[in-house]
Amino acid sequence: MRVLVADDERLYVDLLARGLRREAMAVDVCYDGDAAIERLAVNRYDVAVLDRDMPGSTGDEVCRWMGERRLETRVLLLTAAGSVYDRVTGLRLGADDYLTKPFAFAELVARLEVLARRTAPALPPVLERAGIVLDTGTRAATRDGRPLDLTAKEFGLLRALMRAQGRAVSAEDLLEQVWDENIDPFTNVVPVTMRKLRLKLGEPAVIHTVPRAGYRLGG
Repeated sequence: MRVLVADDERLYVDLLARGLRREAMAVDVCYDGDAAIERLAVNRYDVAVLDRDMPGSTGDEVCRWMGERRLETRVLLLTAAGSVYDRVTGLRLGADDYLTKPFAFAELVARLEVLARRTAPALPPVLERAGIVLDTGTRAATRDGRPLDLTAKEFGLLRALMRAQGRAVSAEDLLEQVWDENIDPFTNVVPVTMRKLRLKLGEPAVIHTVPRAGYRLGG
């Protein structure tokens, strides 16, 4: 899942992004609405988390801009105003969900997961392939009943491959889905992390390299 978080409270946003990355999400951050529009214009996000009271373009204006361009990115609006009127006006702008500050971090994660599922074909919360069982809700993974101790990035790679349902996924697509905009596009982080994931999965090998196409989960 790739998420954009836009809010002018810098410390708050940075802490939020750190927590979401621990949940195996790729997170980009910005601190005003104009910067949010710039990122949305060039990057594909599953969900955009927008504060309604940002400087420059407000969250409402960014939401309206997205609707005019029919972006598939889902929108979660954040605000300190929690009246019914505020919620209704936000949803009428085209937002998919609304969360009032302060909120529980676990609730934010759950809402993002629900919204992200709307941007892609529906898949079950528990994925199974080649003896691997991946619970996307609890972020637990096993192979042939053996628990796998995966880092957030390893889990993200495995989830992306399992969601591809046997199709090859390019390194570029994996980089976009699992990391964020701050990653060097010429980095070797994908093959390095993939090698560690393969070691943890053990034998027989189940992740195959497809020449000029990327990686495929067999079985």
